[in-house]
Amino acid sequence: MLPLLSSLFRASMAVLVVVLLCVLFVLCFCSALLRWNEVRYRKKGLPPGTMGWPVFGETTEFLKQGPSFMKNQRARYGSFFKSHILGCPTVVSMDPEVNRYILMNEAKGLVPGYPQSMLDILGKCNIAAVHGSTHKYMRGALLALISSTMIRDQILPKIDDFMRAHLSGWGNQVINIQEKTKEMALLSSLKQIAGIESSSISQAFKTEFFKLVLGTLSLPIDLPGTNYRRGFQARKNIVSMLKQLIEDRRASSEEVHQDMLGGLMRSDDQNRYKLTDEEIIDHIITIMYSGYETVSTTSMMAVKYLHDHPQALEELGKEHLAIRARKRPEDPIDWNDLKSMRFTRAVIFETSRLATIVNGVLRKTTQDMELNGFLIPKGWRIYVYTRETNYDSFTYPDPLTFNPWRWMDKSLESNNSFIFGGGTRLCPGKELGIAEISTFLHYFVTRYRWEEVGGDKLMKFPRVEAPNGLHIRVSNLTN
Repeated sequence: MLPLLSSLFRASMAVLVVVLLCVLFVLCFCSALLRWNEVRYRKKGLPPGTMGWPVFGETTEFLKQGPSFMKNQRARYGSFFKSHILGCPTVVSMDPEVNRYILMNEAKGLVPGYPQSMLDILGKCNIAAVHGSTHKYMRGALLALISSTMIRDQILPKIDDFMRAHLSGWGNQVINIQEKTKEMALLSSLKQIAGIESSSISQAFKTEFFKLVLGTLSLPIDLPGTNYRRGFQARKNIVSMLKQLIEDRRASSEEVHQDMLGGLMRSDDQNRYKLTDEEIIDHIITIMYSGYETVSTTSMMAVKYLHDHPQALEELGKEHLAIRARKRPEDPIDWNDLKSMRFTRAVIFETSRLATIVNGVLRKTTQDMELNGFLIPKGWRIYVYTRETNYDSFTYPDPLTFNPWRWMDKSLESNNSFIFGGGTRLCPGKELGIAEISTFLHYFVTRYRWEEVGGDKLMKFPRVEAPNGLHIRVSNLTN
């Protein structure tokens, strides 16, 4: 018996030694790999920081920890440091003055630097990917579609008609407001783009579009089951749908359609911007993507913040009930009504600031350049991290408080806010997005009151979302 036990003991010890040696080898290998990756990027003049693993860098920590990761890095290295995120060596800037300079000086060696996954999925012709004269031309084509005149005469009536129908029948039930606002933002945009034909493709489009959105913020690893693969496949399916829609319209003998797609397809002298079908499709995908994220999330968070701050809700209600009092029940919201919604606009800006719907923007260097006293190599990304700017107590006293009244001072919007971008990259759809959210809030607060069911968790990075939904109990205002 003893020899058997002794033999078993020696065998177990041998296995343990082998396991320990394997663990030690893995630890040494990982340590050497991390060390090699740090040395690889240790060039003279670069900002301090860490680069993480080869290929993956610090993407996992960045996406999982978000603001905590940024604060920890800033505590160690200051407000201007290097990292490796979303597949690219990147310099992160958390300095408000440096951020302002970067956003206002695109022509000086800086161009958009969005992740490869986003470029692949949104298309090489999307407005965020191009620069110089091409960007100017594409931006002009987009602004022609969503100018103030177009919003007033063509788009706002469509938005009003959609919102009036979409928000009907919500009373006396529990709804997931996150799901409702996502659906609202997507289908409203689709109606503006494709008019009456939007209803025939909306369900199939919605399924693919949600996959596309998830794929834009992922590592560009083209393997089965990855968000990138699903997003890229979703893009192919959406392109196929839009191509068919364009072909059907060309084959039709009807007049020019009064929607965004019709405007992009016009070949007469009234359309200064002649685009290829590929450019038209990338334009449409970009319009829908950029509007969907901001409109849906801002609408959802405005509902939450207004619930949590009854005084702000009361003020907003007064503004919209006063508008309704001037109208018959069937009268739509018009341009003058929209311009009179000053407090509503303030609510939208404060919601965007406090929830930080957009955490920052990416730029890429086109040449070796000096910035903030450091030398940034050509091809590196610069992440203009604006989240902390939104909580700057000098610009926004008591910054963690929801206070829409601060935006009633027009100088705050014009002088200090980069919530909607800046410089030549100021969001071209800013006023369109505000019109959509304002109309949504108008019909929501004049028809319903609501309370949160409770227990729903909110995440604010890398996207603002409620993983299990945000559920509210809605009742009719007249009850």
